[in-house]
Amino acid sequence: MSQTKNDRTTAKPAEQTSFDAIDRKILDIIQLNSDAPISAIAEEVGLTATPCWRRIKRMEQAGLIARRVAIVDHAMAKVPMTVFIGISTPRHETDWIDRFRELIDEIPEIIEAYRLTGTVDYILKVVVPDVTAYDAVYKRMVAKLDFTMVNGMISMEEMKSTTAVPTKYL
Repeated sequence: MSQTKNDRTTAKPAEQTSFDAIDRKILDIIQLNSDAPISAIAEEVGLTATPCWRRIKRMEQAGLIARRVAIVDHAMAKVPMTVFIGISTPRHETDWIDRFRELIDEIPEIIEAYRLTGTVDYILKVVVPDVTAYDAVYKRMVAKLDFTMVNGMISMEEMKSTTAVPTKYL
């Protein structure tokens, strides 16, 4: 099941909450290891455990910390091939976009999807075991929707992959 920003409920929007240098340090730590013990995080940022825990809870309630997840190794999960699919569509109506959202939600191999500006309308990140599995994803997509262009690009090497966002802008 995919999760989006709209899936979470927040008590106070992050835009209305101020965050300081200690909050940024806490975020930097838990973005690298969300399982880090509160005591270790607190020590690293110069707090005791209770105020540190309160700051984390405040960031969660504000929606700044959307959720905590496990990062799965693609090779060990037997989906070592990453394919980026550039898609152009002949239609830009709400109905088509809704059907496209449903389609990408139905296909677990699609782990990221973005609507873009420019010559390509969408880009998808797909993880699969091999080209045969990618072909099955491709066929499933084109069987359900019309596309002007579907351009699959197989990743040769992962040069950087992170889920951590820069905190200096808070």
